[in-house]
Formats: sequence, C-alpha cells, structure tokens
Amino acid sequence: MPVITISRQFGAGGRTLGDNLANRLGYALVDEDIIEQTAQKANVSTEWIRSLEQEAGGSLQRYFSGLKSIRESYLYKAVIDKRGYIDGHRYVELLYEIIPQIANQDQVIILGRGGQYILQNRPDTYHLLLVARHEDRIQFLCQHYDIDRNKAQQIVTHQDKIRTNLYRFFGKEDYNSPFLYHAVLNMSQLNQEQALNSTASLIASSREAASSLADN
Repeated sequence: MPVITISRQFGAGGRTLGDNLANRLGYALVDEDIIEQTAQKANVSTEWIRSLEQEAGGSLQRYFSGLKSIRESYLYKAVIDKRGYIDGHRYVELLYEIIPQIANQDQVIILGRGGQYILQNRPDTYHLLLVARHEDRIQFLCQHYDIDRNKAQQIVTHQDKIRTNLYRFFGKEDYNSPFLYHAVLNMSQLNQEQALNSTASLIASSREAASSLADN
C-alpha cells in the first residue's frame, strides 16, 4: 500500500487533510509517534523534542549554530555517543532512522519532518505539499482554532521561521519546490473536501495501476 507524506505551510490545513485522508483510506496518521520514538532513541523527554522543534526559530537555533565549530571534535563525539543528548543535527540523523522504519509498516501518512527528503527514493510513496496565501493561512487559524487575527498572524509568521530553520538542519532550502512532490495543493483555491477527493483519487488510481501491472 502506498505511503503518503504531507508537507505544508503552516495554516494551509495539512493536519486536517491528513486526519481526513487517514479516515478515508483506513491509514494511520503519524505525528506524535515520531516525537516519542525520537525521544526514546535519544533518551530524552518528549518535551525536549517538542522544544527543539518549536524553538528552532529562536534561542535554540543560535545555540546549535554555535556548536557547529566543535561538531567534529572528540569531546562532541563523546557526548553524542552517550545517551541522553540531542541537538538539531542529531535530531535529523534520528529522523533518517525512524521515518523509514515507520514507512515499512505501510498504510501510514507521515506528517512533516522532512519525509519528502528521507523517503524521496522509496517506491510506492506519494509526497504532497499544501500551500496557501499568507492571509488565507491566517484566516484558517482564526476559523479552526478560535483565535483573533493578530495572534494568528504571529503564529503563522513564527511557524514559517521555524520551518525554514528546521530544514536548515537537513541542509535543504528547496522544500517548497513542486519538483519534490507528486501533487501540490493550493489551498487558497481548494477547500478541504476538494483536496481530500483529489488526493484519495490519486492514491486509488495508483493502487489500480499497481494491481494491473501485477496481474500482467
């Protein structure tokens, strides 16, 4: 069964589509499981992982950047070899271990965390990107999370910065390139039902094509 990754601009409705698509296809949406498995492998708390992800645009980004000059030192390697430590670079290393293992379970939708890069050469995997205009993303948050416009605007701006900085740990800047994805959904032009139907049709047609090839 195809594995699906969903990348999204914050406020474009990626999680909502992921939930709906999982229900439609009988898949599992994988999000918190990645945090828990990463924390377990690094022997740190899930709160540490969440802080690492959420503060990538702030003080932790500056701290990790400061570590770059000593990353190859004996002391750094000794710290990494000991359980109970993680930084942004180690976090990405663990994602490259964990996400393929999750994908091997099949019938999973992986939300964010560089799945389009980590699984880019994996057959029978479909990568989706959700985008929307800045103002539409603000309105999505206001409507779905009952917050005022100023707060929603702050969240969208901050989350965009976090997304940029997290992908720097992957050494990537092309995460919005359409060439990484099987489908790019412009949520300023589509509603959730249309996006769901389009994506479900894509997966269904891929199943039919795979079945036809197997029969031949």
